[in-house]
Amino acid sequence: MEILYFIDIIGIISFAISGFLISIKHNLDMLGIFLMASLTALGGGIIRDTIAGRIPYSFVDSILPMTVLVTVVFSIILKLHQRENLDRKELFIMSDSLGLISFSISGALVALEVGANYFGVIILAFTTAVGGGIIRDTLINHVPLVLTKDFYGTVAIIVATVLYILNSFDILNNISILCVFGFGLVLRILAYKYKWKLPKFTTIEKD
Repeated sequence: MEILYFIDIIGIISFAISGFLISIKHNLDMLGIFLMASLTALGGGIIRDTIAGRIPYSFVDSILPMTVLVTVVFSIILKLHQRENLDRKELFIMSDSLGLISFSISGALVALEVGANYFGVIILAFTTAVGGGIIRDTLINHVPLVLTKDFYGTVAIIVATVLYILNSFDILNNISILCVFGFGLVLRILAYKYKWKLPKFTTIEKD
């Protein structure tokens, strides 16, 4: 499905940028920058394909790792990390959101291709979407974003659920997938803007 490949490219570019910005923030050297961008961008897809029982696509298609390389090079050339008038936090959130939605969709589509049930679609979409981010956050010794705030992983689950329903009614096509992409992106941005969070439980300490 061409739409799946296109969405993968969007996700890779977006997560490569977020990995690049995080590596700059933590003063990594050039090797660290490329490793962080690569693992953030390709990690989710590798997990997805491994679970689906196939050779990770980034291992056989040179365009995908080259996309990471080109993205990092252009980010450096454009000096995204040095622009005074560019809110790097907003750039990070936007790139991370695009990556999240893109990989949620690609994970769900791969699951549907291999005939997975609803649970399988949810798990594959979720792990594809957050896998790279978890690797990124773990490498910089942070608790992964998906476990703490911003309605993050929940968006991936909602997107996967919508795709599963569309497929069940046999109305899953390129147009409906693009609509889901837009819906997921708006949902993620709204969740960030209005600080939507899932409830947390805290322990009560006794004197």
